[in-house]
Amino acid sequence: MFSGERILWSGQPKQGIALTGRDAYLIPFSLLWGGFAIFWNVGVWSFPDTGDGPDWFFRLWGLPFLVAGLYLIVGRFFHDAAIRKSLRYAVTDQRILVRRGTRSSKLTSLDVHRLPMLELSEFGDGSGTITFDSSGGGTFGSGRNGFDWWVPSLRSSAQFFRIDNPRSVYDLIRNQSRQ
Repeated sequence: MFSGERILWSGQPKQGIALTGRDAYLIPFSLLWGGFAIFWNVGVWSFPDTGDGPDWFFRLWGLPFLVAGLYLIVGRFFHDAAIRKSLRYAVTDQRILVRRGTRSSKLTSLDVHRLPMLELSEFGDGSGTITFDSSGGGTFGSGRNGFDWWVPSLRSSAQFFRIDNPRSVYDLIRNQSRQ
């Protein structure tokens, strides 16, 4: 904290499994990918090893696709929830703060008077996301090698993801940025 700086709000993202609008596309894709990987692996591993069935190359070939499919179907939700568990947010009278991680943490600090962007998205469950810049997270393949498309908390842009009472936090930030 800077000398004389005051914390006006602090919080963290919604905990547990959180679905986004992208999941309307990602869930069917992951089921198709994972389903095919399961089908492939069951097919090649169910042949007895008599020399007539698939060789070891084909058996091992499908395993990485199976692991990726299982991650896309269920693992990414647990990965995202684990990351969000260690996220902390704060608004001070001078800065926006986003701290990620507990052991080796990363702190993102933005001057509240020089925000590149301020965007509010509200959801039906009363939570919302406030985005402060537009770096990454917009298209497949952006951010952290495209993983931010699948795991929202990996988005490289500064944001308060799925916080409670987002409108009041948004208004607080707008008021601070005008002063």
